[in-house]
Amino acid sequence: MTVRFPLATSTWDAAEYAAMAKVIASGMFTMGPLVAEFERAFAEYQGSDYAVMVNSGSSANLLMVAALFYTSNERHKLKAGDEVLVPAVSWATTYYPLAQYGLKQKFVDIDTATLNYDLEALAAAITDKTRAIMVVNLLGNPNDFAAIKQLIGDRDIVLIEDNCESLGAEFGGRKAGSYGLMGSFSSFFSHHIATMEGGLITTDDEELYHILLSLRAHGWTRNLPKHNRVTGTKSDDPFEESFKFVLPGYNVRPLEMSGALGIEQVKKLPMIIAERRKNGALLQQVMGDHPELMIQKEIGASSWFGFSLVIRKGASLTRKQLVDRLNQHGFECRPIVAGNFARNPVMQHMPHEIAGDLPNADYIDANGLFIGNHHYPIDEALDALKGI
Repeated sequence: MTVRFPLATSTWDAAEYAAMAKVIASGMFTMGPLVAEFERAFAEYQGSDYAVMVNSGSSANLLMVAALFYTSNERHKLKAGDEVLVPAVSWATTYYPLAQYGLKQKFVDIDTATLNYDLEALAAAITDKTRAIMVVNLLGNPNDFAAIKQLIGDRDIVLIEDNCESLGAEFGGRKAGSYGLMGSFSSFFSHHIATMEGGLITTDDEELYHILLSLRAHGWTRNLPKHNRVTGTKSDDPFEESFKFVLPGYNVRPLEMSGALGIEQVKKLPMIIAERRKNGALLQQVMGDHPELMIQKEIGASSWFGFSLVIRKGASLTRKQLVDRLNQHGFECRPIVAGNFARNPVMQHMPHEIAGDLPNADYIDANGLFIGNHHYPIDEALDALKGI
């Protein structure tokens, strides 16, 4: 197959290559001032108080979960065995950190139209045992946070967001990724912005911010401010503080080059999101009434990571036939994230239960896929879709 319409393309131009060249010339490759500058710019874009960059979106999810085990806020604190609700359709690293910290995941069905939580299924899944809800904004589409907040009510349930696919999405005038106590993001090549590898966590909670700074780099105190919410006040002796470990952390620091790339990429974000939304609007015009295929129903303002195509119930078309047709027209396509993740063999290693049944996730697993969207006009691809 000749790929005419790939899933992902580069958003770099001369600015990114110049930024990399400056880092190379500087000889400063490990995490430094450019990473910090990117964090400030990203937090400002998100409307968050703090952002912490790490080496991937997967690591962002890991630190986000880990931080909840070390907070002093009892309303937010998690412990092994606590129940966390998760959507049945997402990527592997939504789930792995939860299992690695001994949390019990309860899989909840999704809506076949929005691909996000089925709100009735979510309401039925919440019990007195529920301590957290992992919200995943799929393929650029934010969840209905007003409804989710209403379902939580005044219960001590922590809301966290995996927003790795939905940078720039908005609901109710706020950015997706800012509704939870923390939100995670990815800047891997195929996502809205690219820093080679990279990820971020945002939060408005100062203590969680300081915990994340420590967890990111070995759990030491070196990267904490002098007055911080983890140790109180640090010593002024750099020798004493150089190898003082206070949390069981990781080494998931980003490269300085990734920070330099991020600075240039975040400048382009308004344009990138605007262009993807233009393409999304055209897709809705072209495919909204397709007799055999459904497209994703937008909640709020999607940032249109990609375009899902789901075979309508009762259609004679099979997914294999759909894949063959797309390939013949030059489309690269993939399953919708990881399909119904609860059906994967890896689940035998992860404490979990199913909230009722997962018929919608099963349907997406068997009948759905997605194709790419980009930061430039894709009229040719949309014309080709008319013939699918």
